[in-house]
Amino acid sequence: MSKQQLREMTQVQRDRLTFIDLRLQYLGSVGRQDLVSRFGIQSAAASRDLAIYKDLAPANLAYDPKGKIYVRASSFRPQSCVSAERVLHWLSQGFGDGEPLGWKSGIACEATRLAGRLDLESLSVLTRAIHRGGAVEVAYRALSSGLTTREIVPFALADSGLRWHVRAFDRRSGEFRDFVLGRLDTVRPVSGDVADHEKSDQDIQWNRIAELELVPHPANVQHPDTIEAEYAMDGGVLNVRVRAAMAGYLLRRWNVDCTEDHSLRGQEYHLWLRNRLALYGVTNLVLAPGYGAADAED
Repeated sequence: MSKQQLREMTQVQRDRLTFIDLRLQYLGSVGRQDLVSRFGIQSAAASRDLAIYKDLAPANLAYDPKGKIYVRASSFRPQSCVSAERVLHWLSQGFGDGEPLGWKSGIACEATRLAGRLDLESLSVLTRAIHRGGAVEVAYRALSSGLTTREIVPFALADSGLRWHVRAFDRRSGEFRDFVLGRLDTVRPVSGDVADHEKSDQDIQWNRIAELELVPHPANVQHPDTIEAEYAMDGGVLNVRVRAAMAGYLLRRWNVDCTEDHSLRGQEYHLWLRNRLALYGVTNLVLAPGYGAADAED
């Protein structure tokens, strides 16, 4: 759809058309009920939106009479100009808002995040596989083994705070692992069924919840009430529930001292993990400052 065509529509209608485009690109299908559920509109209005999208991009979708939904066509070309970061943000927190045209924030905003390499078409293959519960073949650049080809069964995207990963069962190692999205060279769908042991409910680290107790660092913080206020601590403690598979990322991102005797020195260590035993059995603790464990990130 052209910018001129978008400008002639209302913002609400642009939102719905962008939603259709994103659903097709990243989930592979869209139906009237998806629009009804997301935007609270009537079925007739949803049908009109789908008809408008089909007029604007007829080669992007095909109707599946059996499922009574539209599916992504092999000739699909994205109609929305959306950044990779925004796509990931929408996928993780729910999407449906259209890309604003010419909108600018009323205040200055800056971020300190390195721009990583990410191919949106590869991402869309991954997200469609997650949505349908299928496997993909990836060419992946690992730190330990370089460029390899392997089959994985992806089931979730994860933001470590520094970069994005996909959580998946790795058929080569027979383990559930994290794969950095920026290290994926190619991604293609793989046909066939997914075995029960490859599904997300078998990922112990993903399904286990670790309950962490973070407190102001006893040695590095002269005024603990400052840290207590900053993190809205209750009784001097910040209680955090996190998936075991994500615990190491959280502890590294926030520079949490995980030593038994809070012995890490430096102004970057404002927090100390008071209940270190909560990390017993967590596999990616090589990332946790002061803990030390076997490497779990490929």
